[in-house]
Amino acid sequence: MIFESHAHYDDDAFEEDRDVLLQSLPENGIATVVNVSSDLASCKTTIALMEKYSFVYGAMGVHPSDTAQLNEENFKWLQAQCSLEKVVAVGEIGLDYYWKEPEESVQKKWFERQLEMAREVKLPVIIHSRDAAKDTLDMMKGIHAEKIGGVIHCFSYTKEMAREYLNMDYYFGIGGVITFKNAKKLKEAVAYIPIEKILLETDSPYLAPEPNRGKRNSSLNLPYVAKEIADIKNLDYEEVVAITEQNARKLFRL
Repeated sequence: MIFESHAHYDDDAFEEDRDVLLQSLPENGIATVVNVSSDLASCKTTIALMEKYSFVYGAMGVHPSDTAQLNEENFKWLQAQCSLEKVVAVGEIGLDYYWKEPEESVQKKWFERQLEMAREVKLPVIIHSRDAAKDTLDMMKGIHAEKIGGVIHCFSYTKEMAREYLNMDYYFGIGGVITFKNAKKLKEAVAYIPIEKILLETDSPYLAPEPNRGKRNSSLNLPYVAKEIADIKNLDYEEVVAITEQNARKLFRL
C-alpha cells in the first residue's frame, strides 16, 4: 500500500469534494496520509482531519513564507499541539527565498526555533527549502539537525546536495516533478539516492505529475511517481511502493 508522506488536504482546493476524495483513498491503494501544516490556521484544520480519518496523521509547523505570523505566545501553542497522539512530525519548516517576504532574518529565526522545538518534542522534521540551498544546509549543520532526523520535502537540488543530506541520514520526499521531462537534475539525484531513503509525496494540491501536470494534485496520482522512480532505479513498481512505505513508517514511527 502507498504511503503519502506530504499532502495539504485542508487546502481550499479541496473544499467541494474533500470528504469524498479522502474516503476514496484506501480503496485506491493509499494506506496512510500525512497532512502537513503550513501556518497556524492549517495546524487546526490538520488536527480536524486527523480526528476524522483513522489513516490521516499530521505535521505541525509554519512554512517559512508564513513565519511573520509567529510570536512567543502562539509559538507556545504550536509546541503544545506537537504532543497530540497522531502528530508525527514538525513541518513544514525551512527557508524560502523565492518569495521576498518575510525577510531572511525572520525566516531564519523561526526555522531555528522550530528545529529546536522538534528536538525538544522528539519528532522528525519536514524541511522546505526553495532557492536557499546553502543557508538551509548551513543552519541544519550548525544546529546538528542530524540528531533530529527528518525528510527534505520536494527535493529539488543536485546530487551533490543530496550527498550532504544523506550524510545527515535524512530522507528525501519525491513527488510529481520527477515525471517532468525537464527534471534532469532531479532524475540524476533520484538515481543516486538509495531507495531506502526515498518517500513518496504529492504536495497536493500542487505539482501534479505527468500526465496530469497543471491540474489539481491528489494522492491518487502517486502511482505515476512510484512508476517513474521504479524506471529510474530499475526496480519493480511493487518494490518501490513497499520500500517507500516502510521508509515512511520508520521515519514517522508508525
